[in-house]
Amino acid sequence: MPIATVNPANGETLRTFEELGAEEIERRLAAAASAFRDYRTTDLSERARLLNRAADLLEEDQESIARTMTTEMGKPLAAARAEAAKCVKAMRWYAAHAAELLADEHPPQTEVADSGAALARVRYRPLGVVLAVMPWNFPLWQVVRFAAPALMAGNTGLLKHASNVPQTALYLGDLFRRAGFPEGCFQTLLVGSRAVEGILRDPRVAAATLTGSEPAGRSVAAIAGDEVKKTVLELGGSDPFVVMPSADLERAVRTAVTARVQNNGQSCIAAKRFIVHADVHDAFVERFTARMAGLTVGDPMADTTDVGPLASEQGRADLEELVDDAVRRGATALCGGQRPKDLPQGWFYEPTVLTGITPDMRIHREEAFGPVATVYRVGDVDEAVELANDTPFGLSSNVWTADVAEQERFARDIEAGGVFFNGMTASHPALPFGGVKRSGYGRELSGHGIKEFCNVTTVWHGAEPAQGA
Repeated sequence: MPIATVNPANGETLRTFEELGAEEIERRLAAAASAFRDYRTTDLSERARLLNRAADLLEEDQESIARTMTTEMGKPLAAARAEAAKCVKAMRWYAAHAAELLADEHPPQTEVADSGAALARVRYRPLGVVLAVMPWNFPLWQVVRFAAPALMAGNTGLLKHASNVPQTALYLGDLFRRAGFPEGCFQTLLVGSRAVEGILRDPRVAAATLTGSEPAGRSVAAIAGDEVKKTVLELGGSDPFVVMPSADLERAVRTAVTARVQNNGQSCIAAKRFIVHADVHDAFVERFTARMAGLTVGDPMADTTDVGPLASEQGRADLEELVDDAVRRGATALCGGQRPKDLPQGWFYEPTVLTGITPDMRIHREEAFGPVATVYRVGDVDEAVELANDTPFGLSSNVWTADVAEQERFARDIEAGGVFFNGMTASHPALPFGGVKRSGYGRELSGHGIKEFCNVTTVWHGAEPAQGA
């Protein structure tokens, strides 16, 4: 795939970029390793100062970088602005909290005395150079939620971003440079996917993190496993959105629409499978379909647009295949199910609601990365839990119920990295984020995220012998 900015609203190629050659990749690897040797010893207060400065610069650049993101991958401009603001928040959160999150831990002396220790503690030390392989759908946020904790922990970073967001990728490298981080601390590598293996196998790279597709995750995990290097993976999701009879139905419907079409439906944590109790199924479907059909699809730069284009022509083709397969096998499209006729240019797709889904349909098992919702009818809690878990993914989930006993059941039994009650799944700096099953492993954000790329070190002090003994 060429490294290029292609406007998904009209298919126009705006800029192309040359891949870095072997000599330049080597120079940047050397710079990252060299920077780590010194940066790892800097005080946390100095790291926080630098990260706060990066946050200030990003806040100043909010409008320009938002327009760049919208131009490169098609998200509505308002969503791009919000993404930039979220990154500022995360940077400031880690700058404020890293010292306490990484503070030495001191087990009670009574617990370790029989080890012969006069003193024992646990220290969190950085691993080294971390390679980040990042996707296009949240081109700023996905990177910052790795970079902020990794840099605060004392690591250095190499970014291999998606090939269709090169200008956002270059902006990120420049942002940390302008903030004053030492040369080599954070660098963007404009390279294709074929270069990843060589970089990851380089002994100067200590670990890797990837957000992206399941095949990409498998590839990176296999290489890192062969090299015995730590990885964190955040892969796909097919999140359930469960609605029970006690739910506030109007709030659930409004939230369901936002949860499905956020980021033009191209979000791993977007609600995708709507599992609705029979008692409220028909009312939910009627309201949900009406709201989905009423969304405005169009120019992502316009404030009146609810849903912009998909990020790539191939992405739209993949989504069309899933919908067409379902309809051929008996599903019903209550709205949408095709390209908008009034938008012949660009990679647009109508918000779509499908019912009558059966297990033989591909969309029942595969992630629909676009504004397409599948709706199921269930008769009780047991059936809702079983269907929610009937997926190879386990990223997050949404459950709408006012029944405390039902909430406890879903919290216990849904197989996912998060269970959100009466609200929409969202990532937050203070809360761990990640999945189970084929949605990946490891956690980003919170204290769990900053410690993923730390060497958890036991520091043990033996008792000093008495003088003259």
